[in-house]
Amino acid sequence: MQGGANNKGLVCLIAAAAVVLVFAGSSGTAAAQAAGLKKGFYKKSCPKAEEIAQRVVWNRVAGNPELAAKFLRMFFHDCFVRGCDASVLLDSASNTAEKNAAPNLSLAGFEVIEEVKAAVERECAGVVSCADIVALAARDSVSYQYRRSLWEVETGRRDGTVSSDQEALADIPAPTSTFPILLANFSAKGLGLQDLVVLSGGHTIGIGHCNLFSSRLFNFTGKNNPSDVDPSLNPSYARFLQGQCRRNQQDPNDNSTVVPMDPGSSVSFDSHYFVNLKARQGMFTSDATLLTDGRAAALVDKLRDPGVFLDHFKNSIKRMGQIGVLTGAAGQIRKRCNAVNS
Repeated sequence: MQGGANNKGLVCLIAAAAVVLVFAGSSGTAAAQAAGLKKGFYKKSCPKAEEIAQRVVWNRVAGNPELAAKFLRMFFHDCFVRGCDASVLLDSASNTAEKNAAPNLSLAGFEVIEEVKAAVERECAGVVSCADIVALAARDSVSYQYRRSLWEVETGRRDGTVSSDQEALADIPAPTSTFPILLANFSAKGLGLQDLVVLSGGHTIGIGHCNLFSSRLFNFTGKNNPSDVDPSLNPSYARFLQGQCRRNQQDPNDNSTVVPMDPGSSVSFDSHYFVNLKARQGMFTSDATLLTDGRAAALVDKLRDPGVFLDHFKNSIKRMGQIGVLTGAAGQIRKRCNAVNS
């Protein structure tokens, strides 16, 4: 038994070293790319760009508050695959683009991004990237409830020309991930433990599909006991989810039922996610696992304070928005967001 423990420890050390090496090797390039971003990048080339984007997005969110969660998720999924380059927007005749990957099939709001792009193009053609529009849409949609911008968006990104469903499958963190896997996912993108916990707070808005967490509700240990529930779930919350996800007891893959990720606060961007999480009401394994690490759990406690959460979130999402960006002469400025320029 002791030898097995030593081997396991050695594997963990090797894995941790690999993450450090990957991050160290890419940090210089990432810093150089991020240096191409700045506040007010379009101040001279298209001074009304951000105003136009906000007007279109706010108008849409006013009629559909759920768009805030959709744009925030779109930005996250875009940045974690090939960097924040709007590759998630590209269509593929062979259905092999990022948006065709399973984690992205429930993304929505693409038509609003195109609406923003068309409006900006009328003002100044060929200047504003789709990648920046995605970043602005995430900020503006979430900020609508406050009627002020919650964080600063650096602009200057350019658009990528490649989009792969296989890369999306490999790079987007899964809702079934445990803490070590999530931390490795984030570390590979130049983000840290604090960013992992803080950005998880984005689950304060939006919905979750039952098939992504029903394994926690029915037959959790695989012993064919339908009342077998993940013990890390608050019992009353587990019963609530079981009631909502009854179909998944018979068919675990049924994705027709959705449940608010933050009960009672699913369209309000606030710190309530962390209050629920502390009460063991995290919907996904990837939520609950934040309490299994001492450092992460301590941060969860602090982030229950609304002011602390918003202050931390603006910094973490700014760092996320710098992942793998294309700047300068790299990439292109697409004419339409769903297709590369011919």
